Amino acid sequence: MTNCLDIDVITIFPGMLDGFLRESMMKRAEQLGLARFNFINPRDFTTDVHRTVDDRPYGGGPGMVMKPEPLFEAIESVRRPDSSVILMTPQGRPFNQGIARELKKQTHLICVCGHYEGVDERIRQLALTDEISIGDYVLTNGALAAAVLIDAVVRLLPGVLGAGEEGTEEESFTRPLLEYPHYTRPPEFKGLAVPEILLSGNHAAIRQWREEQAVLRTHRRRPDLLEIPPPLDTD
Repeated sequence: MTNCLDIDVITIFPGMLDGFLRESMMKRAEQLGLARFNFINPRDFTTDVHRTVDDRPYGGGPGMVMKPEPLFEAIESVRRPDSSVILMTPQGRPFNQGIARELKKQTHLICVCGHYEGVDERIRQLALTDEISIGDYVLTNGALAAAVLIDAVVRLLPGVLGAGEEGTEEESFTRPLLEYPHYTRPPEFKGLAVPEILLSGNHAAIRQWREEQAVLRTHRRRPDLLEIPPPLDTD
């Protein structure tokens, strides 16, 4: 029996994700029964006529804060014993390929999308199991960050990429190296030729060249990655 990764996204802007998750590899994953996507809107758990999900912060300050009641009820409506409840927030641990591999082993992810200035701190204390950031910058809302996380995780599920699945082991960040340069036809374009080694048919030499190029590119562009040990688990 094929395992299915259930992903519930809690957001007040479900339309931002619906189209994305119904296309390309995400659509394929759902059609194959490898992943299931569902949206929960905290507004559906409000009790006032205006369906209010935010309020001014205690102590003053700019912006609005997401209220705890509707957000907590939205999480509890789908929470299971096996749920991982993840808040998408700049304050979370930095997302990387290792975390994506970690999350693909889960059976149920609840992605909580923050909006406005953030969420009431009591949500962190009562409902979350993890907090993840996709980078040191500010987005319009957490739905965009959730899309990045979901894509990175779901494409790792066995069967999603089909014939292209083997290539995931050579992608950037699978090891602490950037990918080597890629070329395809034509052999020459605007005076730039494909390296002769790639046309040689010598597969051992090609593998060595690619490894050298990956190390060289990483050293030039992301030397910080060379200090990161390779992940122990690469299944």
